[in-house]
Amino acid sequence: MSESRVAIVTGAARGIGAATARRLAADGLAVAVLDLEESAAKATADAVLAQGGSAVAVAADVADAEAVQVAVDRVAAELGPPTVLVNNAGITRDNLLFRMSEADWDAVVDVHLRGSFLVSRAVQRHMVEAGWGRIVNLSSTSALGKRGQANYAAAKAGLQGFTKTLAFELGRFGITVNSIAPGFVVSDMTRATADRIDVPWEDYLAQRVAEIPVGRAGAPEDIAQAVSFLVDERSGFVSGQVLYVAGGPRT
Repeated sequence: MSESRVAIVTGAARGIGAATARRLAADGLAVAVLDLEESAAKATADAVLAQGGSAVAVAADVADAEAVQVAVDRVAAELGPPTVLVNNAGITRDNLLFRMSEADWDAVVDVHLRGSFLVSRAVQRHMVEAGWGRIVNLSSTSALGKRGQANYAAAKAGLQGFTKTLAFELGRFGITVNSIAPGFVVSDMTRATADRIDVPWEDYLAQRVAEIPVGRAGAPEDIAQAVSFLVDERSGFVSGQVLYVAGGPRT
């Protein structure tokens, strides 16, 4: 991968986003670490810098169009025009349908879907000008349906349709667009799920691992590895795909 490439990773303060930022930096990209608070993103950026990479921490609410444009403009000015984008920012507001508030529905859809739309729209101009680009949208196995996650499942399924549509629209500019759908990954988000259903973490972890054919939980680095593949120069004939990284076909 050319060292001139600049990547933006949203929701990169921790978990999958942080692992992805570190991996792309190790691959030779300059990385903009976006998160809601710059202070939260700074730890990831500092980790990249400590390993000799190039990174900047940037604050942005991905659901705010003006904030997104300001952030992308800053990245272009400080690191160079971004031609790799990983739409990873996400939240959960889980509940059964009859208990789910409109605010919880809107919050999840806004971050996942509106956020991915806004950041992709702001970054694609730089990709078109370069005649090259990579967009990776983080979906989830929850897109196939998950009890208590009507908002999250709808948003993640929506990202798959968004991915395929952008692949059609942007392919002629040398831009590929793909989606990764992680299965069970150990993270703050999955720990919060265990808390929500009032199951001790170790019990919840054991239950989930028992359902996974490869017999282990996923790690953020497993997803980062898949992102690395999809944004590589050599993956230019892979576009519009949804890659399930879940330890098996039914997890």
